[in-house]
Amino acid sequence: MDARTRSSLAAPMHPALNRKAVGAVVLGNALEFYDFTVYAFFAKAIGEAFFPANDPTHSLLASLALFGIGYVMRPIGGALIGAFADRAGRKPAMLITIALMAVGMLMLAVCPSYATIGGWAQVIVIAGRLVQGLALGGEVGPSTAYLLEAAPPDRRGFVTSWQIASQGCAALFAGLVATTLALTVGDRAMAEWGWRLMFALGLCVVPVGLVIRSHLPETAGAEEDPHAAASTLAVVGRLLREHGRLLGLTFLVIAASTVSNSVGTNMPVYAGATLGLSETASTAVPIALGLASVVFPLLGGWLADRVGRRPVMIWPRALILVLAVPAFAWVLHAPSAASVYAVTFLLSALSSINAAAVIVGIPEALPRAVRSAGLSIVYAVAVSVFGGSTNYLVNWLIAATGDRLAPAYYLAAFSLVGTIAALLLPETRGRDLDADTAA
Repeated sequence: MDARTRSSLAAPMHPALNRKAVGAVVLGNALEFYDFTVYAFFAKAIGEAFFPANDPTHSLLASLALFGIGYVMRPIGGALIGAFADRAGRKPAMLITIALMAVGMLMLAVCPSYATIGGWAQVIVIAGRLVQGLALGGEVGPSTAYLLEAAPPDRRGFVTSWQIASQGCAALFAGLVATTLALTVGDRAMAEWGWRLMFALGLCVVPVGLVIRSHLPETAGAEEDPHAAASTLAVVGRLLREHGRLLGLTFLVIAASTVSNSVGTNMPVYAGATLGLSETASTAVPIALGLASVVFPLLGGWLADRVGRRPVMIWPRALILVLAVPAFAWVLHAPSAASVYAVTFLLSALSSINAAAVIVGIPEALPRAVRSAGLSIVYAVAVSVFGGSTNYLVNWLIAATGDRLAPAYYLAAFSLVGTIAALLLPETRGRDLDADTAA
């Protein structure tokens, strides 16, 4: 019996991937977006707690900088934990990432304020965000690889698309809980301690995730894989040496998806600051974003199983390229809550369909021995570069040029790049996941 056959036999039986198991696997990704949403809601309160200043704007900017610090660690986490998952298995890597995420969230939730312990408060929360960034950078590769490898071959797209849908679920849940809690305890209590409770609620699901993840069967077949003993540097080296072109194209595809997401999350700011809509209308925009992010990734995964990965990567992205400028022009011509919600929903729906195909097609194109590291690294770098910069850049472009269509041009430019890159990627539907070379 050869190594490939033994590795295949080491993979879990498909019935083991029940709903509970899928939930445990995507929990890490969901926690990331829960944390993102909660932090965005309470950035002002967090800034006042840990970075007090005479000018409230300075506190807010310091809080946003604290949020951005985590992006610095993502590529490092992607390389270290992603390669570890390829060497030691998906399950131990997923246990590490969710545990580290819990530590990072706990440090922020329970850290005393600056008024209580002075500068040590800032040291603790910065360390917490760095730990969390490390975990988030390493989460997406092992968890996505696990879903892909454990799913039935004809349902890989749909099962793996839950990785994207979980993001929308978490963002909607965070928004609903925050709104309910604010109505219950009031704005002042939310600013003083309510935001800490929001993080604590997120932590409550971590023990459940740890227990379920610890009982999942392994899919990597690490014990039989001839590359399992390779060091982290060897895994990364092989990845860059043998799959550099694929990684480059993948980076461009994920960059386009990240820019789409960031333009969507910037729509509340665009609605208020650029269009002059009321705060009530602006703050409701994430509902449209979240609804599209829950439903349409699953549609994208379903389509990817039926028509292939490449068409679902290409056509939604090409539609965004065509529609971005006319859609924003319509909003500027007829600024209203309804037009903003409609455009946000449309662009988010197309991006979500596209993202579902990306999240399954990219790891399918990589051999098992470097699958987790490949997706982890390229995803972490793309999100770090464009996830942390797009909102700032599109608002800077509006201010610098005076052109309120600047976000549309920026989105269209990246959609063009993403469409071309997707055209150059291989089709992977039905590919043997134990093949030792990229498709």
